[in-house]
Amino acid sequence: MAAVASPTNTKRRTYAILIALVLGILCGLAVHDLFPAYISAAHQVATLLTGLFLRLIRMIIAPLVFATLVSGIGKLGDDTLVVRVGGRVLLWFISMSFISLLIGLFAANILQPGYGFSAPLPSDISSLKHPFEPVEFLLHVVPTSVMDAMARNDILQIVVFSVLFGVALPAAGKAGETMLKWTEELAHIMLRMTDMVMVLAPLAVFGSIMGTVAQSGAGMLLHFGRFLAEFYGTIFVQWGVLTVIAFLVLGRSIKRLVGELVQPVLLGFATASSESVYPLLLEKLENFGVPTRISGFVLPLGYSFNMDGSILFQSFGAIFIAQAYGIHMPWSQQFLMLLVMMLSSKGIAGVPRASLVTLVAVLPQFGLPEAGIALILGIDHFLDMMRTATNVLGNGYAAAISAKWEGALSDGPTEDTL
Repeated sequence: MAAVASPTNTKRRTYAILIALVLGILCGLAVHDLFPAYISAAHQVATLLTGLFLRLIRMIIAPLVFATLVSGIGKLGDDTLVVRVGGRVLLWFISMSFISLLIGLFAANILQPGYGFSAPLPSDISSLKHPFEPVEFLLHVVPTSVMDAMARNDILQIVVFSVLFGVALPAAGKAGETMLKWTEELAHIMLRMTDMVMVLAPLAVFGSIMGTVAQSGAGMLLHFGRFLAEFYGTIFVQWGVLTVIAFLVLGRSIKRLVGELVQPVLLGFATASSESVYPLLLEKLENFGVPTRISGFVLPLGYSFNMDGSILFQSFGAIFIAQAYGIHMPWSQQFLMLLVMMLSSKGIAGVPRASLVTLVAVLPQFGLPEAGIALILGIDHFLDMMRTATNVLGNGYAAAISAKWEGALSDGPTEDTL
């Protein structure tokens, strides 16, 4: 079982992240406005601080996913968890994705962020083009080499291998029992390593924010102020909807769950990286009472299929671009676009800047200029911060709800969580 952080240590971590966030903004603005000659140096410092932390986290993710998933499935003795939990949680992911798309669609039509918008268009967005090929995606799900999948931190491929490995353990007799104990101990070690790495989280938060603000300054944020405010406001509405739905399943314990998720959401927001949050999110869900055999299965799937913030951005961003170019889209066409986005968003999991890639792939199919994505490239980091925080929140809710459905949710961490 993972070590449970005391309430005092948890508050200290949260405060440290918040302080680092504020200091990053202030230092970034100071460098941009008062010491422009040092912008390049600030960027290098930011790259070092953030890159070091993210590399340490990525070093942990593959063995942590493998160990927690294999040990959880292996202890069941059969594949009932995979079939039951997997089926339910995928249905949940699809439902939440559709709700998120609808929220983004209706918000963009009501707020109309694109009308009267103008900004210079960068000329090249070729790096974002990544057409969705269903056959290639299905083939990609199965790794040709698990070592290669782990080296690339391809979570979906690691999940497929780990599930098959865990299901095969009971049939291996004594060798399976030995391997099950080994994966349990490996999970313990990787969670200890997580605690060590998380000490550097405030430095990573400071570097990420400071470097971005130093380069962009407050001017760009002011120019895009209305769009950012309306997008963030829409995200907060989405948080409210997701929380209400989770409350219907979890009841009053939702308050305690939200308290546990504050730190992972803040870390995801500050670093704009879901990878950076995975080990911490696993720990916080265990504190809440979600067995690791559940969260270790649901979270990797969620990282590939449950990107609530990212998918809301797709519908919101598409309507924004249509409005910016003065293109009218009837409701029938908008709803058809939602269905296409539902499919395409599931097919590019793991692709860098997946939200933008999806938009570039979908826009031409509905008569919208793909170059329109360049309107928001300049502030995409600030958009991605909120998208990532929302993805973290949505996956935290999904794991807790899955444990509730399985009757495995306890009032706190237990000795059999691994």
